Amino acid sequence: MFTRRQFNQGLVAAALSGLATHLNASAVFKDSAIPAGKNPLLPDANEILDLPAGFSYQVISKLDDKMNDGLRVPDRADGMGCIPLDDKRVVLVRNHEIPLSKTPQALQDTMQPSRVLKAYDTYNTGLPLAGGTSSIVYNLETRQVEHQCMSILGTIRNCSGGVTPWGSWLTCEESVATASDRIAKDHGYVFEVPAKARELVEPIPIKEMGRFNHEAACVDPKTGIVYLTEDRQDSLFYRYVPNKPNDLLAGGKLQALMVTGQPKFDTRNTQAPFMEESIDYACEWIDLDNVDSPEDDLRHRGYNKGAALFARGEGIHFGDNDMYFCCTSGGKKALGQIMRYVPTPLNDDQESIAQTGTLSLFVESHNKATFNFGDNIAVAPNGHLMVCEDQYSAIVNNHLRGVTPKGEVYDFAKVHWQTEPAGACFSPNGDTLFVNLYSPTLTLAITGPWQNLYD
Repeated sequence: MFTRRQFNQGLVAAALSGLATHLNASAVFKDSAIPAGKNPLLPDANEILDLPAGFSYQVISKLDDKMNDGLRVPDRADGMGCIPLDDKRVVLVRNHEIPLSKTPQALQDTMQPSRVLKAYDTYNTGLPLAGGTSSIVYNLETRQVEHQCMSILGTIRNCSGGVTPWGSWLTCEESVATASDRIAKDHGYVFEVPAKARELVEPIPIKEMGRFNHEAACVDPKTGIVYLTEDRQDSLFYRYVPNKPNDLLAGGKLQALMVTGQPKFDTRNTQAPFMEESIDYACEWIDLDNVDSPEDDLRHRGYNKGAALFARGEGIHFGDNDMYFCCTSGGKKALGQIMRYVPTPLNDDQESIAQTGTLSLFVESHNKATFNFGDNIAVAPNGHLMVCEDQYSAIVNNHLRGVTPKGEVYDFAKVHWQTEPAGACFSPNGDTLFVNLYSPTLTLAITGPWQNLYD
């Protein structure tokens, strides 16, 4: 069996180590030159997704499909994780970024008391909040969906998250709504969804991971530390050091990243001093307190203690020794950045927790034709980053962009709908890329000659 941990430490580690050569990708972005003649996109007769020759997609789930639990597939499919179940099957845990303003009308006729009891929060009408996750059991050999269900319910704006090495999905609320005469509980938390869920499970907020506008998460398989992004224009980059690496509810410490010797460093590059590309900046982690943050001021208090600022931290992916995360609106032209963070290696006894690391600006977009508002990211089997774009303009123009180890940027796919691709994640064997179209929900399985892509 090819486990998720092996995938993280093998295929993905090799891929990211290829990207970690500190190439100055700025020249590629400034010139906005997408080399011609390499894997041009072919028009899709179904007008859903253009792909290069040799690649094809299969629709495996869509909005309003009836699931095994009798509920319908919700809208706004965002972040997603792929977790192996056995040699043939995976489970896709898919977020649904449904805001508080969207009442769950589709639940009116199908919501049973047991389901209401398992929802994290309800409206004053008694119906659960419509945000949450759905889980899809998919057979890689038969290419068939074997089971679909809601796995958590009653949350708000489940945006992205991350897969854990022990086989679960961390789903993150991009909301800081508070209890009121309309809803019963505060929001802005991370919840853990087990891969084995075949019905609704009880959502338990991991409150010590902080209450803020959560976006994505990733876990260092060596330490169990969880790294967290925040979708705010003045966001911080966080990490959660758990007391027990495989038990996030057992408590831990939340910290924010600070550039050593340059407190309150601004990576957004909207004003001088600018963060230079492909330069390592020494970093350390500072402790945060009152992380439940009833005033939604965690990022402000962290910044006042010296933490660095980022522009809308979003998708994040961890390899063996480093990670990459998108800052959607960062850069001098506010078109997006990709950051690289490398933790200090552990001691030989593998017991100490690194308090330092290095941060570098891997790429910064200078032209929207090349790269515009990168969001979720994954790593392809050929060692390229796959970046989902998230921008809405008068012209439909969202892509899945590839970034080679040499810093070259190319189009892997173009979306025909006025929506974003999201939740990109690969099967453990690297054969299949799963991706969502956000709204109306459509989940695709993409296969093709990954190793020959962009030769």
